[in-house]
Parts: sequence; C-alpha cells; structure tokens
Amino acid sequence: MYSVAAQADGELMGVLYDYFHAADRATAVDRAIGPGGGGPAARSLDEAGADWFDAKGMDPNVVLGKLVGFAQGIPFGSVAEPEMVWPDPVAWPYGRQAPPGVSSPWEAGLVLQELPDGWRDTLAAVDEEALPMLALQWYDIEEVRFADFLDAQAAVRLFVGLARRAGAAGGSLYCRCTV
Repeated sequence: MYSVAAQADGELMGVLYDYFHAADRATAVDRAIGPGGGGPAARSLDEAGADWFDAKGMDPNVVLGKLVGFAQGIPFGSVAEPEMVWPDPVAWPYGRQAPPGVSSPWEAGLVLQELPDGWRDTLAAVDEEALPMLALQWYDIEEVRFADFLDAQAAVRLFVGLARRAGAAGGSLYCRCTV
C-alpha cells in the first residue's frame, strides 16, 4: 500500500480516496465494500488482496480527471467521467428515502466508482520522459496542493504504475471514497 497526501484549500481533506484495480465490478465491490456489496467492509484493501494506494484529497472526478485530460491533451470538460458502482445507482438512486427499518447505503459514507478504461489506457501509456511535464501541469491545478513538484510527480507515478498493472491484469481501475 502506498499513500499520497494532498491538500485542498490549505486543509488536509477528511475524505479518503483509495485507488485500486480489479478484474470486474463484482470483485471491486467485494474488495471495497464487502462480500456481495452488503455493507461497508470489515477488512482493509490489503486484507482483500488488492493492489492499491490511498490518495487523500485526490478525488477521481476533478483532480484525477484533470490529470487524465492533461495526459490526453484535451480540455477537462471533454474527459469521460467515472461511473458509480456502489451504492447501486439503479437500486438506490441518490436521494431515495429508505423504507422504515432499512438503512440507505448512502448513509455508510462510502462510495465506489469505476474509472473509464480510457483513463487506465491513457495513464498506462504515459512515457517516462513525458512524466515530469505532466506532473508540472497537474501541480498547478487549483483543486489540490502538493507539498512540492516532487510530490506531484510521485503521485503521477503511482497512478501510472497502477494503470499499467491494471492493464496487464486485464482489469479496470476503481476508486473507493470514504467520508
């Protein structure tokens, strides 16, 4: 397990983002949420056997999305978006009231998203020589503050490495968000 701490607005974020890869959604849910998606996992991603790292303050929708946009050479608004996996958006649309005696999975403070396979492929294809320039572009975004350029570069390396391992294993990338 690796960890990268980032800050937003000068404060360490209270939201944790764990990035990992899995062969499919069912495996990702079992690892990140618990067997069958029945509730928050009693085990860590290490115990679940996942290849993962935590990236405090680096949300997939904006912060990682901007990195992918830079790597693809396209504006952030044109980047594909992650897809909600858990809570199941069909069974539990956001805002749905739980019936009496049943708790909503939204109350667990846990969300699992699948990152587009295009993101995996883009990050896996980042050339070692291009990595410092990519990190420099990402270092300057408003949504996150790195300790320094080397911290940003280390984070890019973690994402690139995870994407390469996911591709080699034929899996997809996932992000578990815990509030």
